[in-house]
Amino acid sequence: MASKSAELVAQGIDVINLSVGEPDFPTPNHIKQAAREAIDNNYSKYSPVAGYLALKKAVTAKLGRENGLDYTTSEILISNGAKQSVCNAIMALVNPGDEVIIPAPFWVSYPQMVKLAGGTPVHIATSIKSDFKMSPQQLEEAVSSRTKLLILCSPCNPSGAVYSKAELQALADVLLRHPDVFVISDEIYEHINYTGESCSIASLPGMRERTMVVNGVSKAYAMTGWRIGFLAAPEWIVSACSMLQGQYTSGPCSVSQKAAEAAWNGPQDCVAQMCESFRRRRDLIVRLMRDIPGVEVNEPQGAFYLFPNFEVFIGKNNGGRAIADATDLAMYLLETGHVATVGGDAFGAPGCLRLSYATSEANITEAARRIKAALALLTA
Repeated sequence: MASKSAELVAQGIDVINLSVGEPDFPTPNHIKQAAREAIDNNYSKYSPVAGYLALKKAVTAKLGRENGLDYTTSEILISNGAKQSVCNAIMALVNPGDEVIIPAPFWVSYPQMVKLAGGTPVHIATSIKSDFKMSPQQLEEAVSSRTKLLILCSPCNPSGAVYSKAELQALADVLLRHPDVFVISDEIYEHINYTGESCSIASLPGMRERTMVVNGVSKAYAMTGWRIGFLAAPEWIVSACSMLQGQYTSGPCSVSQKAAEAAWNGPQDCVAQMCESFRRRRDLIVRLMRDIPGVEVNEPQGAFYLFPNFEVFIGKNNGGRAIADATDLAMYLLETGHVATVGGDAFGAPGCLRLSYATSEANITEAARRIKAALALLTA
């Protein structure tokens, strides 16, 4: 999709990109200023593998202030983005033959990381009717004697699903009956949340010692390219992950760490402002997509993705071109409507498409018009 989009743009075709998984806002000025000062102050050497102590202190303060979680700096590992934090945890904990439960739709890298570790991904199917959230019963049925780990992402990429505190407690109640199962709680979209409620499963009784909290600066502070994430977990897990990280990357970028420190310690009004912009865009794209016959849409409560169901269009064709699956449909919308989306097949939801609304309201409006027109050309 990315290659084809670039090819069309190079031909002078106006492509609206709804496939991008990053904020379209610039990094806030006070964070960029901190990076400039870091350069001037010669933060140009290797940092400790686990990250600068000052940044780890900023993380522990953030977790206490925003999540009600009490961690020491020895329970924090700074990594090259939240993605590395997730992979560190999987590689440290999962052994060949272990099962890892992953609710679908899921971020595409989760099952691949599990396979790299020699584990077996176990997918739990959800649907748009449940707002793409798994039930406690589904979780209970998926746990086996080989289950090592549950990967939970809330708010979720690609669905935008947000588990409430009550829903997380119901899942925790299941996990407490299976004391050998650990949890990776991927909270990278934590602050792009429209519910007014934010809860980490690690804050629930009995869950802190078996949960690895993953977060970072990429989404909340529009810092995707700065590559700073963290893992907060019991010290023995952090120690193992730090040993791994020391072998394949060592510590993250020194300048980026000082910028992240300013992000977590500095004013937070920029976070609220970006979230409110995303909320307005969410409302707009939901309304416009609901106006397209055949498209099933729910209202995501977080992140900046809409994950509509397009199953009714699978099997249709346009001039002999058949739509075999969601990936075909995404390519059709790109080539015919000049809108870039991502097929749900890779996310474990083959009837859906992921639409990112991390773009302007004008682009969202025009993209919806083009999608509607392209879909209208499909016949049974």
